Amino acid sequence: MNPRRLLLRISQSQGNVRFGDLERLAEALGFRLDRTSGSHRIYIHRTHRDAQLNLQPVGGQAKPYQVRQLLKLVEQYNLRIEG
Repeated sequence: MNPRRLLLRISQSQGNVRFGDLERLAEALGFRLDRTSGSHRIYIHRTHRDAQLNLQPVGGQAKPYQVRQLLKLVEQYNLRIEG
C-alpha cells in the first residue's frame, strides 16, 4: 500500500495493518532496520537517534500498540514521508 495512504488510514483507525505495510511506512518515514533479535525488528530513525521502534509480527499483522507507537513518533518528531 502507498505509504501516504497508509499513514492517513492508520491515523483514523489503527486496526488491521499488515506487518509488511507497517515496515514500509516506517522506512518511508526515515527509519532503518538496525538489528533483528528473533522475530523482533528494531528500527532507528536516521536523524533522530532516540526515536526507536521495536516491531514484531503476529500472524502477518502489526500489533495495534506498535502502530500507535509509530503514530506517536510521527507526531513527536514531526516526521514526514521521504521522497
